Amino acid sequence: MTHITDKKRITILIGLLLILGFMTTSLVSYTTTTHAVRRDLSEDVLPLTGDNIYSEIQKDLIRLVFISSMMATDTFLRDWIRDGEQDPAAITRYLAAIQAKYGTVTCFLVSEASHTYYQSKGVLKTVDRDEPRDNWYFRVRELNTPYEINLDVDLANSDALTIFINYRVEDEQGRYLGATGCGLTVTSVKTLLEEYAHRYNRQIYFVDSAGQVALASSSKPPPFARLAEVPGLRGLDLSRQDPASRSVSYQRNQQTVLLNSRFIPELGWHLFVEQSIADKIHHNRLTLGKNLLISLSIGTLILLAIYSTVSSYQQTLETLASTDTLTQLSNRNAGEILFAQSIREARRSAKPLTVILLDLDRFKQINDRYGHAAGDAALVSVAATVKERIREADSFSRWGGEEFLLLLKECSLGHGQEIGEQIRKAVEETTIYFEGKPITVRVSLGVAELAPGEEQEAFLKRADQALYQAKDEGRNRVVLAG
Repeated sequence: MTHITDKKRITILIGLLLILGFMTTSLVSYTTTTHAVRRDLSEDVLPLTGDNIYSEIQKDLIRLVFISSMMATDTFLRDWIRDGEQDPAAITRYLAAIQAKYGTVTCFLVSEASHTYYQSKGVLKTVDRDEPRDNWYFRVRELNTPYEINLDVDLANSDALTIFINYRVEDEQGRYLGATGCGLTVTSVKTLLEEYAHRYNRQIYFVDSAGQVALASSSKPPPFARLAEVPGLRGLDLSRQDPASRSVSYQRNQQTVLLNSRFIPELGWHLFVEQSIADKIHHNRLTLGKNLLISLSIGTLILLAIYSTVSSYQQTLETLASTDTLTQLSNRNAGEILFAQSIREARRSAKPLTVILLDLDRFKQINDRYGHAAGDAALVSVAATVKERIREADSFSRWGGEEFLLLLKECSLGHGQEIGEQIRKAVEETTIYFEGKPITVRVSLGVAELAPGEEQEAFLKRADQALYQAKDEGRNRVVLAG
């Protein structure tokens, strides 16, 4: 009887320990996942949303600058001013044609000779130095740069808030003839906010230097008009005009809200992207509750559950094994992960990233002549040679067959070429002996540096094209991607 009682006690004790371990693991997992969600939102997700919006705004502004530059250098426009502005209808038709062709909301010209403000609908007014609304023109006249970006109301469009490109018009000798340009309504920017707010379920809005919400999406506006209304945002420094993003967290309605902000110099506003962390961890809380309930209700089956879980995780880990058994390098799966991570780090740090695709020349001939075992020896030798010539921070993986991928962090294209050439020479100078027979191996290398905004697939494709070029040009060489 005592033996049976002790056995029960031991079984119950083990069961309790296992349940306690399961509950502890669930709590730790919940805490870790919550921290990870918060970190990802603060460091990656919200800044990326802000970057995308800023990129879209810049794309529209660059387009406006191009149109305004074309107008400022147009021979017709300059000759029309120098000929005394004889035919106002001609310049009106010109401005209307530009506006219609490029889809801007306004196109204008102000002549220095007459101070007349021409618009696509006709003569709008005469600019006056004593009129505050005309200060922009006299400011452009004194500019040392070809153009400015100005946020102002548009008199020709019912004072709609508009982003103007004001471009100086000069003759061939550099004499100032006037100002021309075009505009983009702020409602276009608001449409962009609407799209991102709807797509990602986030609050996105602009704040001016006084802390006033200047522009927000209608579908998901912030529940306040000024930052001063929110205790956690009252002390936020808006005098900082650094385009780099920054992340903060604050409490609102007893919820933690993560906020990422960045200054948009073209508008003079701060772009805010925020999201409540509760939206993201709600699923985690439900999962935690279920796990705790299960751990308390199925004590008798906990051993089987742990065994099943361990077996499942073990099978998953085996499936996701990251090492190439022949060369002991990272395999293709691990290489893909390292590749994507390296690109993210390079974008965040604004430091160069160079990739090298390396391929053994005439590898099939080695297999056919000496056997596949000799080919394996050649792969191992090349892998060891390359590893001796790269840094610990660099990533080196077997990409497939006789092809290898090398990621060089904080490395420019020129430096990557030097490293590639060192590797090529080292492999060429290394003689492999297999069963007493010397085998000489040569390699071709394609080198590419990550371009701004370039996706992983395009980045790899350029390196691959450079590698094919190296093969076409005779092999055993290093070729840089265009």
